[in-house]
Amino acid sequence: MRFPASFLDELKSRLPVSDVVRTRVKLTKAGREWRGLSPFNAERTPSFFVNDQKMAWFDHSAGKNGNIFDFVMETEGLSFPEAVARLAEQAGIALPRVSPEAEAREKERASLYDVLELAAKYFAAELAGRAGAKTRDYLAERGLKPDIQAEFRLGYAEPEKYALRDHLAGKGVGVEAMIEAGLLIHGEDIAVPYDRFRDRLMFPIADRRGRVIAFGGRALGADVQPKYLNSPETTLFHKGAILYNHDKARQAAHERGAVIAVEGYVDAISMVAAGFPNTVAPLGTALTPEQCALLWKMAEEPVLCFDGDRAGRKAAYRTIDMALPLIGVGRSLRFALLPEGQDPDDLARGGGKAAVAELLAAALPLVDLIWQRESEGEPLTTPERRAGFERRLANLCLEIRDETLRRHYQAEFRGRLAALFAPAQPAPFGRPQRFPGAGRGGRGEPGPQTYLLQPLQIGPSLARSPLLRAKSTGGFAREALILLIFLNHPQLLDAYHEPLTELELYSSDARALRQKLLDLWADHHRDADELAAEIERAGLGAARAKLESLVGHASLWTVAPAAADSDAEESLKQALALHRKMRALHTELVLAQKALAGDASESNLARLKSVQEQLSGLAGTEAVIEGFGAASGRQSGIL
Repeated sequence: MRFPASFLDELKSRLPVSDVVRTRVKLTKAGREWRGLSPFNAERTPSFFVNDQKMAWFDHSAGKNGNIFDFVMETEGLSFPEAVARLAEQAGIALPRVSPEAEAREKERASLYDVLELAAKYFAAELAGRAGAKTRDYLAERGLKPDIQAEFRLGYAEPEKYALRDHLAGKGVGVEAMIEAGLLIHGEDIAVPYDRFRDRLMFPIADRRGRVIAFGGRALGADVQPKYLNSPETTLFHKGAILYNHDKARQAAHERGAVIAVEGYVDAISMVAAGFPNTVAPLGTALTPEQCALLWKMAEEPVLCFDGDRAGRKAAYRTIDMALPLIGVGRSLRFALLPEGQDPDDLARGGGKAAVAELLAAALPLVDLIWQRESEGEPLTTPERRAGFERRLANLCLEIRDETLRRHYQAEFRGRLAALFAPAQPAPFGRPQRFPGAGRGGRGEPGPQTYLLQPLQIGPSLARSPLLRAKSTGGFAREALILLIFLNHPQLLDAYHEPLTELELYSSDARALRQKLLDLWADHHRDADELAAEIERAGLGAARAKLESLVGHASLWTVAPAAADSDAEESLKQALALHRKMRALHTELVLAQKALAGDASESNLARLKSVQEQLSGLAGTEAVIEGFGAASGRQSGIL
């Protein structure tokens, strides 16, 4: 039986060699590798080694080595197809069906690599030519010399609408292949497909084997939005499962025993130029569990280096909630937070290698960042606030699935709380006493908050609306509310396009509308009537009508086009925060139920109860937001 190369690659990426070998060999950690006694020879001194980064095992006593398939064939006497079937079952993925259609799809995948390689060479040639002069000047200003440009295969996309399409057509590439590769924008309302990337600095994105699978493009015009544009999802490219520079950083990370993750393409390139080749970056979105798994294959404690601004702090804090259920022995994170207003590119160019090394050495462990996030949001000046702080830490510990690690986190926080809440000495001369640790820097002043970081607050109008509490529509109604606010107030996309892109949606109609909405926004459509006409032309009018039917029974006036933008934004922030939290809690509820079914321990029962209480608390949230509705000439809650 012949298996597609993409399927075999998927198996190897999902199953660390050590997990496969451990079923036959008792392994112990040896530096950045694992070692054990040979399964092929009787021996007293271990000569069998496993390297997850290289995806290989080595038996020096028997003179054998190989990958996961070789190990299963050697130890279990199976044929290659039988070994693949066994490992697919272990990985929890179905075997591909062998059919003419499947073979055709695999050939299509192979041809897409060729198409994308041709595009990368074209963009590189454009950068080196006359048209790329302005872009070369920009790169020089950023300190990116020609050698580093060549190493990362940087390029330039011309402003002309059909430049790449015509070039590839001249090489015999069909329009359908260009569309499948994500290089052209197309649709029912677009008569002639045209280049997706125009007048942009181009960053080829490679898979772990170094093959180009997508592109990122940085706009060169100051008023062009979005500033960074990635290829769409394709059969080759799933941006949540890819790290920029992964193919080059793997070996360096193995040699150094460390990997660094920064936020952007230029940051990663500048770090490499400064002497840190073990640097990668996610692709313009928050770090995903899949990307975390890739980082942990390179190092046990990756350092995440975030920009020194509000967005960078928000990204760091958001990573906490994503990572907590995933961490365990040999799987944690550290956080290097830059000074205000700086990014890794600024630091690398301004301070050089020594400044970067100093920042990385001072990176905070995950436990410290959790403490910082939970303690800086509000002054701990009352028993109620202190109790709330303690409860938040307890709930976060319940997110940790590794029971041993959870106990250590709980013990760590108990010790810190005991020290923080220890009785203070009376203030001299009768001066008022401030509670230790209150606010930022212990001054009793709350730190800055964003809609994702602050406690969820729902205005009475939104809380009463069936959109947020009706079980009959549930998440469908919430996502209808979110999309309709964007459709009626498209200018909000300028500030909230990233949260919309990342939002998990229940219905296919909502996902189709979101994609069209983001595409129109990227092409500078900002008028609500114009958006409505474009959506109708795209055949999505019925999908929009379905969303409006979900909202039609509600009296939430901020959805309407006549509402003030500030009021629409307030409802949008509330709905985004609630939708994200509800989805996360429902996912955690399923996991908690499974954990309790498998092990009826007190800790698993406490975890389940905690999730149920949080869901119940969110459903009944009715805090008033001060001043809500004033911009539209209404009082809060009066419809």
